[in-house]
Amino acid sequence: MSEKNNHIQSVEEPIQPQHQDEAFTSSSDASPSVTNEKQQNVIHTNSLGEDAEVKKSTSNELNFIDDSLQEEDEGREPTEHEFKTLRHVADRIPYAAWLVAVVELAERFSYYGLSAPFQNYMQNGPNDHPKGQLDLKQQGATALSYFFQFWCYVTPIFGGWIADTYWGKYKTLFVACFVYIVGILILFVTSIPSITSKNTALGGYVTAIIIIGVGTGLIKSNVSPYLADQVPKRKPRISVRKNGERVIVDPNITVQNIFLWFYLMINIGSLSVIATTELEAHVGFWAAYLLPFCFFFLALASLVAGKNKSVDIPVSDKIINKTFKCAWVGMTNGFNLDNAKPSVHPEKEYPWTDHFVEEVRRALYACKVFVFYPVYWVTYGQMLNNFVSQAGQMRAHGLPNDFLQAFDSICIIIFIPIMERFVYPFLRRFTPVKPITKIFFGFMFGTGAMIYAAVLQHYIYKSGPCYDDPGACPNGNNIHIALQTPAYWLIAMSEIFASVTGLEYAYTKAPVSMKSFIMALFLVTNAFGSAIGIALSPVSKDPKMVWTYTGLAVACFIGGCLFWVIYSSYNSKEDSWNDLEYENELDEAVLRPVHSLAHSVKSI
Repeated sequence: MSEKNNHIQSVEEPIQPQHQDEAFTSSSDASPSVTNEKQQNVIHTNSLGEDAEVKKSTSNELNFIDDSLQEEDEGREPTEHEFKTLRHVADRIPYAAWLVAVVELAERFSYYGLSAPFQNYMQNGPNDHPKGQLDLKQQGATALSYFFQFWCYVTPIFGGWIADTYWGKYKTLFVACFVYIVGILILFVTSIPSITSKNTALGGYVTAIIIIGVGTGLIKSNVSPYLADQVPKRKPRISVRKNGERVIVDPNITVQNIFLWFYLMINIGSLSVIATTELEAHVGFWAAYLLPFCFFFLALASLVAGKNKSVDIPVSDKIINKTFKCAWVGMTNGFNLDNAKPSVHPEKEYPWTDHFVEEVRRALYACKVFVFYPVYWVTYGQMLNNFVSQAGQMRAHGLPNDFLQAFDSICIIIFIPIMERFVYPFLRRFTPVKPITKIFFGFMFGTGAMIYAAVLQHYIYKSGPCYDDPGACPNGNNIHIALQTPAYWLIAMSEIFASVTGLEYAYTKAPVSMKSFIMALFLVTNAFGSAIGIALSPVSKDPKMVWTYTGLAVACFIGGCLFWVIYSSYNSKEDSWNDLEYENELDEAVLRPVHSLAHSVKSI
């Protein structure tokens, strides 16, 4: 609370209205003299019945007084009462942040545009329906698909480490773009039928997904923290709207919105599956891979355009080593991080501050929250492989079996603005919308998706002509592919609650110089989910798919319930943890244009 505001409150005295019309003139923000003056004007006008000219003069005076009070309110810190009662809103998102978002759009356009045809490319042969190339069958294709997901979410650890320790986020993203382009080029060349054999195609595919996975990891661990870094770190402050409403510009809500719009850009990019699946079906896999290759250059162009408009947090000297040493000191001293504080043990001369210890504590809490995410990612991963195979068992009526992946993206594109503009603001009028609650709902929506998929698979097996061996029918069983859309909608809603909030949580709970590395730790939970998926791949075949989906539904439900029981108390600590961000020693003063990459901070 500001000192100025405390002073104003201390001299206020309650004023008893002398006329029923006086109520609208009182203001909790006005000084006694101003309030009395306003009341005298109103009493005089009302009691003597002055003409319209006098009333107009009084109204102008009131407007002038209100305007001056609004100027005093604008930008100041809210009082405790104001913080609890005024509406909380987001700040504007800077132009530089949108340029970074375009990088993610281009990368996701390429990633999903490439991976949508992967299942058919791996599972089927050139003479199958739908056509493929590698002929690995569903079990082999699903296992290799999970490996690709696993690899793409392990490599962010390397990306986060190199960005936070050596290169910074901008340089890491720039290098990643070139790595990614090389990988797509290899995939494109080795998929051209006239110059490749099955063995060449398999070797080229494996080489390409390894290189693409490295590029993906370098980008994923850095692009969302880099985007959020573009928003200035400010404490909550009062702002007066044009209609006179006083609101609190809350940086926490700004970060929430940043990640919602970031996820929206991901899914706009993922609509590439519409184009690449059509190219796959009507032209060939080589054309489906050429389009992402060309589009990816937009990411490079956006980075170059934003080079002198963006800010980049300086790399800190051995920040990750210091973090692990700090955690180790706490573990070896009664599992109490307070014992790692220089103020507690000044004789130790630790190379960090008390504030840094609190940041490490907050980050460790976040890492505990991430423990349950692999269960969720297994459910989410069904959309990328087994849902595609399931669609191939149904009557597609001319649509590619991997086309419906686009429906997930369409649902997210529709519902993110609804959640950001209407649902979350409405809920915030009654109660804060805390991250642990949102993640729990994400697990529940994921459970619903698996239940629906299990029921749908049951009816696929009950339908002719091939019943529980639908892969034997070129056109699938007699059940319409549109019945799969609710499963994609449920997955989309689960992403809005669980995936978006996980990104936000990783960013807000990380130390300022370790945003990329903590984000990587969150992303690596997806790799563990993929590892579980690989272990389950032997049962990902007919006629066992009903039990596969049912088991995943049970696991996701139990995981979500345990998550809530263990971590729901973290909601009450949310505001105090977020306040550490505003007190950080590395604040706006250390933000720098990205062209000065040689700069580094040698102390914490």
